[in-house]
Amino acid sequence: MTIATGIVAVLGIALLMVVHEGGHHLVARAFGMKVLKFSIGMGPPIWRHQPKDSDTVYQVALIPFMAYVQIHGMNPLEEVDPDDKESYANASLIARISAIFAGPLANYLFASVLFFGALVIGGQQTPSLTVAEVSKESPALAAGIQAGDRIVRIEGAQLNGWDDLVTRVQASPDREIEVVVMREGAERSIRVTPKKNPAGKGLIGVSPTFERSDIALGEATERALILPAKMVVEMLKGIGRIITGKEKAELGGPIRIFEESSKAAKAGADQYLGLLGVLSTWLAVFNLLPIPALDGGRLMFLGYEAITRRRANAKVEATVHLVGFALLFMLLLVVSVGDVGRFFD
Repeated sequence: MTIATGIVAVLGIALLMVVHEGGHHLVARAFGMKVLKFSIGMGPPIWRHQPKDSDTVYQVALIPFMAYVQIHGMNPLEEVDPDDKESYANASLIARISAIFAGPLANYLFASVLFFGALVIGGQQTPSLTVAEVSKESPALAAGIQAGDRIVRIEGAQLNGWDDLVTRVQASPDREIEVVVMREGAERSIRVTPKKNPAGKGLIGVSPTFERSDIALGEATERALILPAKMVVEMLKGIGRIITGKEKAELGGPIRIFEESSKAAKAGADQYLGLLGVLSTWLAVFNLLPIPALDGGRLMFLGYEAITRRRANAKVEATVHLVGFALLFMLLLVVSVGDVGRFFD
């Protein structure tokens, strides 16, 4: 990893945070709320700027994790003048819900922009039957399948593409199958037993190479709009499998995200924009989870207000968010320590 790719990775992650907080900022202002601070990062500021005739201080803070927008009157314990029309606390329920929901929505919409850029630059990428990589400790590696092999048949059936290969492998968990590969101009028959994954489907541990082709702007637009929605569905399914114990959670913190972003930046602009699109979608979904201190946690309290027609107890809400933030920060530290530990494995 070079210094240049590292800088590009940091800027990309910062951009996603700016987009998220920008959503909160713009919608809050649209409903007449005063925004006091727009901060990228946490802790002491290393750069501050307040435009002339503006109530908002824009800053970059020392700790480059997370970001926030400080909206006047948003703290449940803050004393607010009931006649203050610029206070979040005095805004309508629709205005408050909109201001909170705007952050995740901005990330979701921006993901389509990023995916469109990736498609226009890199074209359409179709997985081929040629193996790009064989995972460590996988059935494919144990059986002797190598990177560069072209898989042509499974159990005597000619393959029509990568999706066909995946379907046939997934249908054979814990059952030995014959895989015929083309290597150095000659066919080789290999016996491999797909490992059953948490969902009960077969897995041999190979990834495909991708063949690129140009894509029309109309098709790129359509796919860019559809991709985030498909990803949200898959992410929610994954969360469901983790909650039910069918799948083990694989957590990665800021260091892991920085590492993967650096790799993508080095691989090319299309790979980099595509990864940022994935991260932007992930941020949208994660922030809408009903977890205290996140946007989803705040929407939970606003939902309570919408149903009961009365606001939640301010002390209870403030305490819940404070505890939630502390737990999230602890989780961030634990995951970051785990990321550092990977370098010494």
